[in-house]
Amino acid sequence: MPEYKAPLRDIKFVMNELLNSEQHYANLEGAEDATPDMVDAIIQEGAKFCEQVLSPLNPVGDREGCTWSEDGVKTPTGFKEAYQQYVEGGWPSMTADPTYGGQGLPHSIGLVISEMVGTANWSWGMYPGLSHGATNTIEAHGTEEQKQVYLTKLISGEWTGTMCLTEPHCGSDLGTLRTKAEPNPDGSYSITGTKIFISAGEHDMAENIVHIVLARLPGAPEGTKGISLFIVPKRLPNEDGSAGERNAVSCGSIEHKMGIHGNATCVMNFDGAKGWLIGPENKGLNCMFTFMNTARIGTAIQGLGSAELAFQGSLAYAKERLAMRSLSGPKNPEGPADPIIVHPDVRRMLLTQKAVAEGARALIYLAGQQVDIVHAGKSEEERKAADALLGFLTPIAKAFLTEIGYEAANLGLQVFGGHGYISEWGMEQNVRDARISMIYEGTTGIQALDLLGRKVLMTQGEALKLFTKQVHLFCKENADNAQLKEFIEPLAAINKEWGELTMKIGMTAMKNREEVGAASVDYLMYSGYAVFAYLWARMAKVALDKMADGTTEEMFYNAKVQTARFYFKRILPRTKAHAEAMLAGADTLLDMPEEAFAF
Repeated sequence: MPEYKAPLRDIKFVMNELLNSEQHYANLEGAEDATPDMVDAIIQEGAKFCEQVLSPLNPVGDREGCTWSEDGVKTPTGFKEAYQQYVEGGWPSMTADPTYGGQGLPHSIGLVISEMVGTANWSWGMYPGLSHGATNTIEAHGTEEQKQVYLTKLISGEWTGTMCLTEPHCGSDLGTLRTKAEPNPDGSYSITGTKIFISAGEHDMAENIVHIVLARLPGAPEGTKGISLFIVPKRLPNEDGSAGERNAVSCGSIEHKMGIHGNATCVMNFDGAKGWLIGPENKGLNCMFTFMNTARIGTAIQGLGSAELAFQGSLAYAKERLAMRSLSGPKNPEGPADPIIVHPDVRRMLLTQKAVAEGARALIYLAGQQVDIVHAGKSEEERKAADALLGFLTPIAKAFLTEIGYEAANLGLQVFGGHGYISEWGMEQNVRDARISMIYEGTTGIQALDLLGRKVLMTQGEALKLFTKQVHLFCKENADNAQLKEFIEPLAAINKEWGELTMKIGMTAMKNREEVGAASVDYLMYSGYAVFAYLWARMAKVALDKMADGTTEEMFYNAKVQTARFYFKRILPRTKAHAEAMLAGADTLLDMPEEAFAF
């Protein structure tokens, strides 16, 4: 497994030079503590924890996995101790509400820590990661009593959280869920049903686990309109707030999986377990979207982490591994062969990983700033605008980044050749761990329907225009910049085409709604490449401006421009295939009778 090193220089480039975080934090309510020195210290300490504690545990978690017994689930060696260090360091409380023990720092800083944690050890990072979602859900929809009982413990890290949606017969189609909630005389509810694929559903890292559970009340409407949301703790809270007797919720088994072995993926049985309603009756799915949107951005980070880890591992290997000679003559004449980094195809793979990782970082940090503004913007107008932009970017970030992050993970393995297929190098673990990211929190297809159907077409394109107007303004402002011409002209063209394609799909969908589903994944991928083009053009501008002003880091900034050039010349052309495919029509998919699929 590659030894993870936090990419601090690039993190600071995106935060400080691309997105001007200092000014961003100054424009937020209650973010006075987010000074440059404070933010830098937090990131430095987070990097140390991830490099020194979490990264060495990554292969341990993969090798040992979690073990189940009737007494509970045991996590891999070192996981529990690492979590205690995490809690003692105050990391769970960093971005939470100070009223309940949080530090109140902007959410975007938390995403930087989440990136480093997830890249160093994704399986471990899922335990506190799911707690953030439970925290956000109770903070947004819980009663004051629920906040005092549960939020304080989640924020301190003493308790962890989960989200319990999926059932054996239903995955993304939650309208068919069967878990029941029967009212009790004391105002609580008896929750009965089975949930599957519950990440971190049972473990030995914390004294209590707070399950956020979807269930149906008696007489509730059918479908998604009849779903309510409940808090169901593993252990019932005592009057003094401590974890008391065991609730009637248990882990029936843990799944044997392709990857993320260090995280317990559980079958959870609720046998009349005591729970409490969160939010209004039959509005549970609306409330759960608070959790799910948190989780979607969190999952997008896995795409970034997969690419970053692959790049770090394969870059080090490519510099050392000797094989063949350069076609233009020996580059290592003293040795028996040249390092493989001299070969164009290896460069293609490395540059793809670099372009993906650094582009993903820019997109996630941009989304993180929108989260900040939604929570702490100084005006209702800017909060609403940020919420709309975040809603548009979230399905792109979740689906596009996990798709291309998995591609980058595979390229990382490929650079190693046969050695990449061998466990000791860690590249095959990265591929296995990355594969789930395109499935959970809504598959790529589900995210694509959300983007094209709900976010774009249902708003008559207004959500798209929020973003394309920014791109248009950037292109207009830099139209006369000769150095940026190679980026601005293709960016302006794709920005224009994006709107035209949207209109064409919208027109055909008015005649046949199946056209939305037929076009959606290609539309999402096209959108992702377009967003990356904008971000890479912006990064190229920052780098060129820095070099024009004079800098001691010319190699760093020049590499930014060269990576942007690689992206525009060798990756952005993929949009042409996606554009043609999305307009191919639903009949190319649906005309074949089901019987003809027989073999």
